[in-house]
Amino acid sequence: MKGLLVISNAIDYITRRLGQAMGWVAVALVLLGVINVVGRYLGARIGVQLGSNMLLEAQTYAYNLMFLLGASYVLQRDGHIRVDILYSRFSDRTRAWIDIFGAWLFLIPFCALGIYFSINYVGRSWSTMEMSPNPGGLPRYPIKTMIIVGFALLMLQGVSEFIKRVAWLRGVPGAQGPGGANPDAAPRPEAV
Repeated sequence: MKGLLVISNAIDYITRRLGQAMGWVAVALVLLGVINVVGRYLGARIGVQLGSNMLLEAQTYAYNLMFLLGASYVLQRDGHIRVDILYSRFSDRTRAWIDIFGAWLFLIPFCALGIYFSINYVGRSWSTMEMSPNPGGLPRYPIKTMIIVGFALLMLQGVSEFIKRVAWLRGVPGAQGPGGANPDAAPRPEAV
């Protein structure tokens, strides 16, 4: 189990670093938005085209990257939406079992299907070196590749969460339970 926790920690490290990088992508997204808006309105006032399709598409690509590569970070931080009105009322042990079954019944198959159905779509884009149809637009094949990468990262993080929950249920010292619960810490009060 300790070997699997080493793998889980490695996945968590990669996810954490990508999550931090996506924070910087968010900053770039805002800056690109400001540049596009200022360019559009200032250019209209002085009669010069200051915006470009490249900048507009770069803004869209930044937005896409944040969601595709940030989904695994959100999972790691326990930020994905679920029916918290019920989940929060369960004991940590029950929540760990829900996380385990949820990962294997829903998350991992969903990611596998996402990868499976994206392969031909991304492959066609690479085979033609697909470019934007807009003048001055960006290549599309790199951002389409991020669909597969995003699903793969989300799946890996799902495996990491599974490993942590199993280790926590087995009582491995320091293993992280649901919501960051640690078996060495004081138990949380049960919901009434």
